Amino acid sequence: MKITHVSNETKPETLLTHFKDAGAVIVDDLMSRSAITELRQSIVNQARLNKPGTAAQDPGWQVFHGRNTIRFTGIGLLTPVFFDLLENPLMKMLADALLDPDCPNYWLNTAQAMLIGPGEPAQLLHRDCQNWPSLAKLAWPNMPEVTISMILALDDISEAIGATRVIPGSHLWQDYRRQGNPEDTIPAELSAGSALLYSGKVIHGGGENLSEGDWRLALHMSFVVGWLTPEEAACFVYPREIVANRSDRIKRLLGYRSYNPSPKSGGRLWLQNFDEWSI
Repeated sequence: MKITHVSNETKPETLLTHFKDAGAVIVDDLMSRSAITELRQSIVNQARLNKPGTAAQDPGWQVFHGRNTIRFTGIGLLTPVFFDLLENPLMKMLADALLDPDCPNYWLNTAQAMLIGPGEPAQLLHRDCQNWPSLAKLAWPNMPEVTISMILALDDISEAIGATRVIPGSHLWQDYRRQGNPEDTIPAELSAGSALLYSGKVIHGGGENLSEGDWRLALHMSFVVGWLTPEEAACFVYPREIVANRSDRIKRLLGYRSYNPSPKSGGRLWLQNFDEWSI
């Protein structure tokens, strides 16, 4: 099974078919050249201030993060292009179609630079839904889509510098314990401005950077249903004054608006004094 390439003008139903079949799809030229240039420069400038690796003491997290990988969030503090990406109509369509059946509102799970340095080994294969393991284990194989993700290429990304590796179709496996093998994966090579969109249930991992001096420059962004806790505490990353004049969608994504499941069942969440709120 392969990962299909589509254009950013592909009909929604076609894109969704490819996504549901393989658990992933590549959208060529998701962002304009000018936007990706601005985003890339902002991230590269910030990366110069960050050291590779993580402050976490747990050896497992050190390996998962990558000892020669730079990660950081707060992209919207660096460039307004980030907010344009949150409003991207194709990403909104995909998230609405996949997350809305079980949740009419969703959070930004995280948006982080993921810069894989030379010599970094391949990342451990995993599913993003493993952030919430109890839910995944209980609901599998009938688990709803609770998170979807994107890897956006800031430069051309080849297999040699660490293209994300994916096992297409693994989101449909019946046994949750089946984790797959590296030889089952295929590299999702991307041109600058293109994006790999993938299911939270599909098995994947960052690839090995075999180069001697080239960094894999990418942005990871994901959404999660509003009744789960997101990976990133966005409302502590983005001050109120930066978000106050943004759209209701952005306020909700960044945690500045309550969750209301209506017209579906379930409780209201993220309340103040048992009332909904928004800035």
